[in-house]
Amino acid sequence: MSIFTIAAILVGLSALFGYLNHRFLHLPHTIGLVVIALAASLSIIAYDLIQPTAHIGQKVSGLLSQIDFNETLMHGMLSFLLFAGALHADFSALKSQRLIIGVMACLGTLISTFVVGAGMWWLFGLFGLAIPFIWALVFGALISPTDPVAVLSLFKTVKVPATLQAKMAGESLFNDGVGVVVFSVVVAIAASGEASMGAAEITKLFFTEAIGGAVLGLLAGYIGYRAMYGIDEPSLEVLISLALVMVTYALALSLHMSGPIAMVVAGLFIGNRGVKYAMSEATRAYVLTFWTLIDEILNSVLFLLIGLEVLVVTASPDHLWVALLAIPVTLFARALSVTIPIGVLSRWRTFTTGAVPVLIWGGLRGGIAVALALSLPENQYKAAILSITYAVVLFSIIVQGLTVKPLVEKMVR
Repeated sequence: MSIFTIAAILVGLSALFGYLNHRFLHLPHTIGLVVIALAASLSIIAYDLIQPTAHIGQKVSGLLSQIDFNETLMHGMLSFLLFAGALHADFSALKSQRLIIGVMACLGTLISTFVVGAGMWWLFGLFGLAIPFIWALVFGALISPTDPVAVLSLFKTVKVPATLQAKMAGESLFNDGVGVVVFSVVVAIAASGEASMGAAEITKLFFTEAIGGAVLGLLAGYIGYRAMYGIDEPSLEVLISLALVMVTYALALSLHMSGPIAMVVAGLFIGNRGVKYAMSEATRAYVLTFWTLIDEILNSVLFLLIGLEVLVVTASPDHLWVALLAIPVTLFARALSVTIPIGVLSRWRTFTTGAVPVLIWGGLRGGIAVALALSLPENQYKAAILSITYAVVLFSIIVQGLTVKPLVEKMVR
């Protein structure tokens, strides 16, 4: 099946399920897509159990197997989604909260990674599923970062105070990049043996990815800004922004730098300095509308895929209880990753009343965690990690996503 046909099916299903959600369920758009796609997937599985000769699930799984979820998201859609998210972010608000965002994105992600890793290693052992600690740590690394796509889509339906929104948005934008770097380091250690990588190599890899990605994003953003500054042609400036995203992300991948961090930095630069100084009012509206549409379309396709992926995630009954218990483990780790940095910083900063529970419960996981799990090398631990990741992501998007609004209304003052 051609790429165009697959894209047509995905966009068509996104439109159909979006329509059904709008008419009947009235859930937030992205959550509604996940729920309907998940219901459709489970219906196909149930029908195949009743009518084994139909093989509908096998046919749909065959179609989905043609879509490399990890490649599609991590080496394609994510570049556009992160740039669009950063483009609309308020840089002045992020700048005022930069210390908190930085500590939570870096220290918080590391705390959560090790707490989840230790907890899951203990749980695997409890249920007789022998898994080395380093592979439990791999799960901790991929599930710990909050997903910027999921978190930013949350703000379209939930109103939170500007300072709290800046913390949540900034943390999700940057801890995504940090989390991918940590994941890369831990997987490299797990795949090659714990003793094969020294502290110097790990530090070099981390700084090459993180700092290199930030410098590349800043340079690309400045080049794009200068190109836009000298003209006033809406269509061309959209093309420049599109080229900036695609070329920069491809360059980051080829140079082994963090593409996500590069996109966030470039998006913040264009979205604030570029929009303010390099665009006329008409061009500004044109560019921002274009990226809003890109964001909405790709978000819809991504959350649709998350709901459909249940057909290709092979879950063993042995993993069921571990998957269910992984949910409170990740929430406990998230609580520690929020309360420890805030507890330290509260000596110098004042936080919004109710900020801690909202930051904990609003730290959604999404497609990035599933994509990272799918990218793992084939071994005896991948199936367990993937099925548990999928369970945590579904709980996060559906349960946390649907209940965070009443939590905000009750807790934030």
